[in-house]
Amino acid sequence: MLPDLVRRFILDHQLFDPATDQVLVAVSGGLDSVVLLDVLHQLGVSVAVTHCHFGLRGEEADADEEFVRKLAKKYNAPYFAEFFDTKGFAQQEGLSTQMAARVLRYQWFEQLLRTQGLDYVATAHHQRDAAETMLLNLTHGTGLSGLHGIPARQGRVVRPLLGAAKDDLFDYVVEKHLVWREDSSNDSTLYQRNRLRHDVLPVLRELNPALDQTLQHTAERVRGAELLVQHLVDQTAQQARRDEAEATYINIAVLQATPATAVMLHELLRPFHFSWPVTKDIVESFRAVSGKQFDSPTHRLVKDRDQLVITPKNLSGFGTHQWPEGQAELQVEGLRLTAQERAVDGYAVPKAKDVAALDLDKLKFPLTLRRWREGDWFMPIGLKGKKKISDFLIDQKVPLNLKDQVLLLTSADGKVVWVVGMRPDDRFKVTEETQRVLELRRQK
Repeated sequence: MLPDLVRRFILDHQLFDPATDQVLVAVSGGLDSVVLLDVLHQLGVSVAVTHCHFGLRGEEADADEEFVRKLAKKYNAPYFAEFFDTKGFAQQEGLSTQMAARVLRYQWFEQLLRTQGLDYVATAHHQRDAAETMLLNLTHGTGLSGLHGIPARQGRVVRPLLGAAKDDLFDYVVEKHLVWREDSSNDSTLYQRNRLRHDVLPVLRELNPALDQTLQHTAERVRGAELLVQHLVDQTAQQARRDEAEATYINIAVLQATPATAVMLHELLRPFHFSWPVTKDIVESFRAVSGKQFDSPTHRLVKDRDQLVITPKNLSGFGTHQWPEGQAELQVEGLRLTAQERAVDGYAVPKAKDVAALDLDKLKFPLTLRRWREGDWFMPIGLKGKKKISDFLIDQKVPLNLKDQVLLLTSADGKVVWVVGMRPDDRFKVTEETQRVLELRRQK
């Protein structure tokens, strides 16, 4: 049975301790992740559920999020959802939408593991996913890590289903009468993985019906070769790399003393997501003057005299933060908001910009804290009618380099409630008819 297969795989690959570790399960709502959640539950693993809404499929994606939220409740598991501006991030970084979603997703997982005290995050990749990834990587060009496809464990990311075939998952949902949601984008051949899945792999499986298992065995041998290479990389890292709180530093002279300098640097830069072409450009910069910059989707590297300096980018602006009803405060990086219900009798609306007095009965929860976007509008108190956020910021003389830091608090129906620290929306203001007041404060 599938739970027994998964248990053996977890133990054989030392993914985590099913008896003691707390595992965050990434659930899209599709068949694979629904099976993963149920199997881990059957094995008695302590689970929490996370769902990523990438803002790409409209009402269908909204329904996915609602489905997963109810699923988490069914298993009595803590639930964490994140809503991303995926297209905005992809456009800024020059990434494909799928790559942008991947970067944002794993950054979110890391944040949850850190802030919620969880041990691992489990994704629902299975044997067929690994085969597809190997072939896709080979098509695009790859190093050793790409040739072994998807690892069973990568840091604190684990894949308990990687030893299971797709047919095993289908059999399990039939046996357990599980319900899942189909993602309509899985049928679109606009995505490269789907073209490989629908048009290429069926032909390869005619040549070798056991293709998935064959590729898995190849991946195991390549993984062994990579471990040998990693031993040399680790020895070099001990001499060349220095990790500080604010940045990572890599000594150029140590790199230049190694054979295949670009390959060595690419391995050292793997945690920072620098591509192979960019890595080669970095090596070329060793002969140039200081100050040249290079970017990955998540980090920035600067060539500074005899060393490389690597710092993380702040990606929090491309996500959102949910504020459920009754939660007293919301903390995000560099910001703390508090909420308090106040008695309406004798209540005087504060005039401070850091305070928003709102009619609690007009709000729909959960509230969402997010970065403002082009096209956003609200009805500011003190002004008549609608106003674009972009125009409002111009009127308020917000400097250009500070505009990206402006945050909105929105109601669950999408209406802007408060331009945080600047102006509430007239539709939610306290009036003579108000029965309950919610006072929000930005703490300094």
